[in-house]
Amino acid sequence: FSAHNPAFLVSFQRASTAVSLFASRAAEKLRKQDGVAAQVLVFIHTSPFSDGKQYANSATVRLLRPTSDTLRIAQGAVKGLRSIYKPGFDYAKAGVMLLDIGSAGVVQGKLDLFAEMEERTDLMSAIDNINSKFGRGSIRVASAGAGEQKREWQMRQELRTPRYTTNLADIPIARA
Repeated sequence: FSAHNPAFLVSFQRASTAVSLFASRAAEKLRKQDGVAAQVLVFIHTSPFSDGKQYANSATVRLLRPTSDTLRIAQGAVKGLRSIYKPGFDYAKAGVMLLDIGSAGVVQGKLDLFAEMEERTDLMSAIDNINSKFGRGSIRVASAGAGEQKREWQMRQELRTPRYTTNLADIPIARA
């Protein structure tokens, strides 16, 4: 997931809001696929077409345990952003990728050294159900922004690759 708007990502607060939202969406999709991720990669960069100062960087954050928990994934994404963010740049793009994805059904045994890290599957299911019923973003993590804020950015999807293998509407039709 990434955002693209040259005027958008200029402050850490705005960048962390975008990254949190992207991490939330990625976690939701991960749960739909019954998966878990062990790492979160976050990236930011300035526009390569800008005459201003250039900067690009990424960071990978290893999660304590593979999860699909929105709060843990968003927290990891913001932690990674904090490590690479430099003020004074006109950031044009930010994004989140989930790495080391596996099946939620195949879980490595663990010691109860981190009892506070228990999964919140009921909470995540409730959030997904509410967002499905009342619209995407009805419930979101606080770092993704609160209320009906006017978005100063949008995810770019006009150049997205067609999903021929997963969406019948994307299959091209040949007429003779």
